[in-house]
Amino acid sequence: MPTASSWPSFDIPTVDLWNFMFESPRDCGFPEDKVIYRSLDDTKRYTYAEVKATSKAFGNTLLNGWNWQKGDVLCVFSPNDVDYALIVHGTLYAGGIIAPANPGYGAKDLAFMLKNSGARVIVTQKALLGVAVEAAALAGLLKGNVVLLGEDESHSPEATHFKQLLKPDQQRERPCKIEGKDLAFLAYSSGTTGLPKGVMLTHTNIIANVLQVKHSVGHNYSWDKDKILGILPFFHIYGLTTLLNQPLHRGLEVVVMPQFNLDAFCTAVQRHKTTFLYVAPPVIVQLSRGPNVHKYDLSSLRMLTSGAAPLTKELVSFVHRKFDIKVNQAYGLSETSPMTHTLPWEEWWSSVGSVGKLFPNMTAMYVSEDGKEVQAGETGELWVKGPNVFKGYWRNEEATKNAITPEGFFKTGDVGFQGNDHNFYITDRMKELIKWNGFQVAPAELEGLLLDSPLVSDVAVIGVHSEEQHTELPRAYIVPVEGHKPSEKLGQEIVAWLDERVAYYKKLRGGVRFVDEIPKSQAGKILRRILKGLAEEEGKKEKRQAKL
Repeated sequence: MPTASSWPSFDIPTVDLWNFMFESPRDCGFPEDKVIYRSLDDTKRYTYAEVKATSKAFGNTLLNGWNWQKGDVLCVFSPNDVDYALIVHGTLYAGGIIAPANPGYGAKDLAFMLKNSGARVIVTQKALLGVAVEAAALAGLLKGNVVLLGEDESHSPEATHFKQLLKPDQQRERPCKIEGKDLAFLAYSSGTTGLPKGVMLTHTNIIANVLQVKHSVGHNYSWDKDKILGILPFFHIYGLTTLLNQPLHRGLEVVVMPQFNLDAFCTAVQRHKTTFLYVAPPVIVQLSRGPNVHKYDLSSLRMLTSGAAPLTKELVSFVHRKFDIKVNQAYGLSETSPMTHTLPWEEWWSSVGSVGKLFPNMTAMYVSEDGKEVQAGETGELWVKGPNVFKGYWRNEEATKNAITPEGFFKTGDVGFQGNDHNFYITDRMKELIKWNGFQVAPAELEGLLLDSPLVSDVAVIGVHSEEQHTELPRAYIVPVEGHKPSEKLGQEIVAWLDERVAYYKKLRGGVRFVDEIPKSQAGKILRRILKGLAEEEGKKEKRQAKL
């Protein structure tokens, strides 16, 4: 019997995101002049009312200037910026779908996403304009369909800043009725083949997840007392829901940080008196070890929620002792909008290691390899069901069929067990994907690229866990081309060669190891478990040598 959430269920409104955010009655009580998004240097900010007005004006720009239709796709290719939400909600107002793109993409990766999604417009920043224009050309976008956001509003021959396109006096009614079941976002997530898959998230999916946070742990912070530092990237579903959509609904101020830098982070906390953070484990590691952290006043921080990878009790304890900050953990995936579990703040210390309790309005179960539900304490694959579970993979019926059961359960591919206290635990992954700081890296993609190197004869890529960085690192096991002797220098050359061809999060941070042959099955499938065992032995050996 699947487990139901221990939190009380609630009703989910059957509206679209625009109506949910701006037209439906708000029960949080914050005023319309409440600042929601503030730039790091405090030179730019938007109140709730300004977000609504400017987003609507951009939506009308799409409707008037591009003859926008319901279901048209707009790609946002940008680091975090206070303008980001205006583009998102303006597009949703016009009945469109947002496809957020990683600003670390090269032109080819971006072009694939543009072409696969069928995006009509790409919105970017001046610093990324060259990549955006090249990708737009490769994908066949019409000239003039590149738009800018961000601080630099100066003229460019290749693109126009969105604010220069706004005509507030040209208002139009929304083009058609937009329903909760309609798509709101295409969140691209790498697949095991290396080609990203578009995760179809509906308006109801996002609304449900925003309300699930509110009805579980949301009572622990409020619009009149708390500020969030927006570290997580907005293009990632974790940041999109928790930092872009949740604060707009709850009236929480977000200080927008374009990219993480420890000193800039500490300066922002001190200056803006931020109280709450959503982070990935490496941020907590840097916070605990940073040599200059003690120079800053971080006393306003009281809570951190960490996702993407497990935290050790030692690290949580150290951060709490050093800064008097509570740290809890959460779990989720792009396919679940993203969060499905979180640790109640009342249990932040007693249940360290757990991803917490299942969100309201959800059911879940752990399932054995033969498809049978296992009992509490027994290990299996986590399956989840609820209103935040995605609609399917964009233009990929086979992948959708394999991921979602006829009963509506999403097979997460993550392995763990349920405790007797209703807390859930994740211990391993069934999928081969490597997770570096929450970003998915497909081994097959890196292998395909490396096989093009003149230095590589055969290759296999696996993820190796770094205790120091609290994340997985991609590592390549390589058979070098004949005539090239394995050496540290050769390994560095291979790493540098790949660095020039991949996004920053796909780099071989776990290094290169040379082998005589890649272990494979008779059918030619790479036997990664053998390499993982080899990596584990190498890790033990390195620890022994470090003690000598």
